[in-house]
Amino acid sequence: MVVDELHAFALLIAANAMPVIVGKLVRGRAAAPLDFGLIMPDGERLFGSHKTWRGLASGIAACALLAVYFGLPVWLGAGFAALSLAADACSSAAKRRMRLKPGSEVLGLDQLAETLLPLFVFAEPLGLQLTEIVLVTVCFVVLDTVTAPLRRRSWL
Repeated sequence: MVVDELHAFALLIAANAMPVIVGKLVRGRAAAPLDFGLIMPDGERLFGSHKTWRGLASGIAACALLAVYFGLPVWLGAGFAALSLAADACSSAAKRRMRLKPGSEVLGLDQLAETLLPLFVFAEPLGLQLTEIVLVTVCFVVLDTVTAPLRRRSWL
């Protein structure tokens, strides 16, 4: 059903856009690093400076509220966001191991895990079939790719 795909797509956007929006609006304040500054044996941070507790909290809150607005359980929204943002942090860890700077974009690596993990885990309660998961994933990858320049520029 189209509504299910739109709900899933909107949850992905909320979970992944809100940390960026809040970070831009508060200009780095309250940006405690998710990795606590942990340096790995390769000399790089675990996740890097772009992954913060503020981002995690704002993404989960936004997604939970949006789920309630859609008539879905709050736990579904919160869990969806937590999985998406955890997968995003893992992608960042992989990019740090490849010695890429925080904020570097890698097509596929930056979108697939954070999209597919929550979509598959919450497919049943969201009423999604495999073809719908693929459609939502493709739409999210396209949206994320075309909006990447907005994440890099200063807003205020």
